[in-house]
Amino acid sequence: MPAAGLALAAVIAGLAAWTAWIEPRRLVVRRRTLRLPRWPRELDGLRVALVSDLHAGAPQVDGAFVARVARAVRRRQPDLVLLLGDFVDPDGTLARPVAPEAVAARLRALGGVAVLGNHDWHTDGQRVAEALRDAGIQVLEDEAIAVEVRGVRLWLAGLADATERSPDVGAALADVPSDEPLIVLSHDPDLFPRVPARAALTVSGHTHGGQVNVPGLRARMIPSRYGDRYARGHVVEGGRQLYVTSGVGTSTHPVRFARPPEVVVLTLRS
Repeated sequence: MPAAGLALAAVIAGLAAWTAWIEPRRLVVRRRTLRLPRWPRELDGLRVALVSDLHAGAPQVDGAFVARVARAVRRRQPDLVLLLGDFVDPDGTLARPVAPEAVAARLRALGGVAVLGNHDWHTDGQRVAEALRDAGIQVLEDEAIAVEVRGVRLWLAGLADATERSPDVGAALADVPSDEPLIVLSHDPDLFPRVPARAALTVSGHTHGGQVNVPGLRARMIPSRYGDRYARGHVVEGGRQLYVTSGVGTSTHPVRFARPPEVVVLTLRS
């Protein structure tokens, strides 16, 4: 084989190894500071960790990897942990079933508040929810709870999954006073246009940031009616704020390129 052919084959082999083996097993802790117009001064500097799309059962996401994610979050000592769905996924290429109870057990130390994703419902949404609750994690579906932080009442509203359920934003926010701080959890960012402006922040996952970050290909891989409008990161529309994490695991095929697994720690400023 000519030298050019050998070089090309080496490049292809290297890219394949990176995409299918190395990058899906990395873990990045991404820190971002958001300044929110509707955030009270009493909660200035609140640190919120986002964990989404574990997809436990994918080849690289076993119990040890889930425990690694939990340790990475705990080391950052956030004030609040929000878990944004797709905890299990036995349906991807080379995936194998993982018990939701085993995943929840490794997340127990985080506590926090969760919503379910579409792959949780593909597996058994009720079982996933029960496993998380048994591990001390609050699971929300079109409902809100109030938590006291620094002597301030903070509302957390969780929306039902947009793919497998019938989310009702109005029902989720019905009990939330209009003048109190609110964070909305939605596995799928496609619900963001339906979230009213009184929410200080909406947080989501689901997109994986495209999972394979190649222009032109990325938008087609994102499971969203909006293409890459809500692909990842901080989005501001009409004064409303959204943050989308690229998540931890993989969907359909166990590959990532230029979108390493991540957990996000947001610092919220007034």
